[in-house]
Amino acid sequence: MAHSHEEIRSIALDILSGREKPHYSPDQYESLRLGVAEIFAIREGRLQPGQYGGVSINLDPQDNEIFLEVFWDLFRQGIITLGKNDANREFPFFRLSQVGKQIADSQSVYFFHDVSSYENSIRAEVPNINETTLLYLKEAMQAFRSGCILSSTVMLGVATEHTFLLLLEIIEQNPKHASVYKSVFEQKTILQKINKFKNISDQNIKSLPSDIKEDFDTHFAGVLSVIRTFRNQAGHPTGKILDREQVFVLLQLFIPYSKKLYQLMDYYKK
Repeated sequence: MAHSHEEIRSIALDILSGREKPHYSPDQYESLRLGVAEIFAIREGRLQPGQYGGVSINLDPQDNEIFLEVFWDLFRQGIITLGKNDANREFPFFRLSQVGKQIADSQSVYFFHDVSSYENSIRAEVPNINETTLLYLKEAMQAFRSGCILSSTVMLGVATEHTFLLLLEIIEQNPKHASVYKSVFEQKTILQKINKFKNISDQNIKSLPSDIKEDFDTHFAGVLSVIRTFRNQAGHPTGKILDREQVFVLLQLFIPYSKKLYQLMDYYKK
């Protein structure tokens, strides 16, 4: 039975992260390939967990070709690096890179490794997310996977600002709240709008529902500031290149930030 590139990649990442534990330790190309075949067999009912001896498990020829692409895709994206240790420095040995370990060891509820899983994580927390915002987020994730770190950061910054501007539109359309935030709309730059909005929100935070007040500074002001800072560094010709790990964290942080702003949107619609 043939499988898609994303299905094979997803199982490979499940094994590398420790969520799946096949018979062979995934430290060589062949052991990971057999591990993927084993997990497919278990999930499809062809093999019982722990049952391995005397059972022939392998990928079909088409899946073998796709797995080869997946393996080098993971290497190109910096999730795995060649060599097991100083005594085994070369292919077919491999190990998780630092960013790969960060993915595997992350305690975040948001685990994603490709565009589809990132979109699923976002939609699970913000089902009604704006499609234009999502377009930029998917582009950010695709750029991240391709190793285009600066492009990923800029796209993430655009999505962040777009979400904030959507919030302002909703407030401006509601006479009940528009007068309170009138000075925000008068500001010329996005940064000025953000700072003014934060100042007014701090003065009125007691009137907000408890679920919105919870972690407001962390999920709104802090995250917005961090993402905007990195986006500005990436979007201007300073020559500064961000670490892959930093951008991966920012992709995660966007999810609670977006959830918080959509809570605010629902509140200011009333």
